[in-house]
Amino acid sequence: QVQLVESGGGLVQAGGSLRLSCAASGTIFSFNAMGWYRQAPGKQRELVATITRGGSTNYADSVKGRFTISRDNAKNTVYLQMNSLKPEDTAVYYCNYERLSGLVYWGQGTQVAVSS
Repeated sequence: QVQLVESGGGLVQAGGSLRLSCAASGTIFSFNAMGWYRQAPGKQRELVATITRGGSTNYADSVKGRFTISRDNAKNTVYLQMNSLKPEDTAVYYCNYERLSGLVYWGQGTQVAVSS
């Protein structure tokens, strides 16, 4: 099992910044990728950003140039730096951890609210 604990969410004004953290613990092996997804009320969960074992990153078009995903291997932690936040970024943000086998674990989520 892998446990994921997200932190860093909150309420911020449009144009502001937040940094989300996701710490992984448990049986950490066969890591393939970690990522951030979000789900707004009434909408499906969508990809925000991912980072692979090799360090390759991928971003949703809506956040390119504003969000940056990074990781600290020593701490088994992935970060999402979110700048120039917009009201449409409001959502619950979820961290996930994918093994090479394809098995995926999810965190409990952290709320991000951006006021206009």
